[in-house]
Amino acid sequence: MDAEWIKYLLLGVLTFGFIFEKGLSYLNNKRPIPNIPTTLEQYISKEKLSESKKYQLSNFKFGILTGTITFLLTFAFIYFGFFGWVDLWLRDLIENPILLSLAYFGVIFIGSDLISIPFDYYHTFVIEEHFGFNKTNVKTYFSDKVKGYILSIIIGGGLLGILLWLIHQIGKGFWWQFWLISAFFMISVNLFYTAWILPLFNKLTPLEDGELKAKIVQYAKSVNFPIDNIFVIDGSKRSSKANAFFSGFGRRKKVVLYDTLIEQHTPEELVAVLAHEVGHYKKKHIIFGMLTSVLHIGIMLFILAQFIFSENMSLALGGDQLAVHLNIIGFTMLFSPISMILGIGMNLISRKNEFEADDFAKESFSGVPLAEALKTLSVNSLSNINPHPWYVFVNYSHPPLLERLEKLER
Repeated sequence: MDAEWIKYLLLGVLTFGFIFEKGLSYLNNKRPIPNIPTTLEQYISKEKLSESKKYQLSNFKFGILTGTITFLLTFAFIYFGFFGWVDLWLRDLIENPILLSLAYFGVIFIGSDLISIPFDYYHTFVIEEHFGFNKTNVKTYFSDKVKGYILSIIIGGGLLGILLWLIHQIGKGFWWQFWLISAFFMISVNLFYTAWILPLFNKLTPLEDGELKAKIVQYAKSVNFPIDNIFVIDGSKRSSKANAFFSGFGRRKKVVLYDTLIEQHTPEELVAVLAHEVGHYKKKHIIFGMLTSVLHIGIMLFILAQFIFSENMSLALGGDQLAVHLNIIGFTMLFSPISMILGIGMNLISRKNEFEADDFAKESFSGVPLAEALKTLSVNSLSNINPHPWYVFVNYSHPPLLERLEKLER
C-alpha cells in the first residue's frame, strides 16, 4: 500500500473512531431520567436523579468539546504532515536515531499535555468542583503534574529507550524480547506499586486497631485469606469519591481502603466490599486479568513489528524517509479498532468476573451489606443508573448497578 493510501486510511480510522465513540456517548446521554427503582427508594430522590443527569450532561458536553479538539488537531497533523515536520525539524538537531526518537516522543508528549492541561484543570476545578467532588488544590494539582512528568521520563522514557534499542539492534524480532520485558515490568508494578509509586502521591497509613480491622481480620481468616497489610489512603485530599483495591501477590498482597470509603460506609459494608475483592483473588481473576493484559501487549507488539520498518508509513505522516517513531505513531492509530475489539472482549470478561466476585461475597459473607454499599457508592458518585445497553457493552468493565443489585438481593 502506497503512502497516499495509508494516509487516507489513517484519516478514515481516526474519523470512524471519533464518530463511533461520540455516537455512543450521545445515545447514552439521551437516556431519560428513570423512575426511582424500588430497591433505591430509601437512597435516592428525584432531585438526586436530576443532579446525576446534570453531572452526566456536563461531562458529555465537556467530552464532546475536548474530543472534537483532539480529533481536529490529530486530523490536521496527519493531513498536513505536521508529524513529519516535527521529525524533519529534530533531524537537523539530533543525529543518533534512538535519541532522535526519544526527543520526538518528548516533544509530542509535552505539546499534547500543554494543550490538555487547561481542559483538565477546568474539569477538575469547575465541573468536579461544582458537583462537590473535587477536594484538591492548585498546589497539589501541579505537584501531581510535576511528579507525573518525572515518572514518565524515568519509567516511560526508560522502557521506550529499551524498545527503540531493541528495534535498531534486532530488527523485526524485537517484539518477543520486549514482550518479556513488558511482562516482567507489569508484574513488578503490581508487586511494588503501593510501596514505591503510590506514596509519591498519597499518604498510606496502617488501618488502626478497632471494630473495622477486627471484622476484616476475622472475615479474612474465615475464608483462609490471612492478611496483615491493611492500609488507609488519603483519597480525600483530591476527591470525595470512594474506592478500595488490592495490590500484590502472596505475602506482599495489600488491601488499600480510601478514607472516603471508610467515612461513607458501615463496618459491615466495608467487609462486604473486601469480600468482593477477595472473591476476585480466590477466583483467580487478578492473575487471569494480568495474563490477558500480557497477551494483549504481545499481540500489539507482534503487529507493530510488521509495520515498524515501513517507509510508506513514515511518508504518509509527512516524513521524507523511514522513521521508527513516525511508524509507532501510525501504528497506534491503525491498531485502535483492534484495540477497541479486544477491549470489548475484556470488558465482557470483566463484567462476568464482577458477578462472580459478588456471588463469592454473598456466599462467604452476605449480599445485603454489599448491595447497601453499592447503592451508597452509586448515589454519592452520581453514577448513571440507566445507561444505554450499547454503551455498557462497549465501555463498562462493571455491570450496571441495577443488574448487580438484582442478583445480590434475590
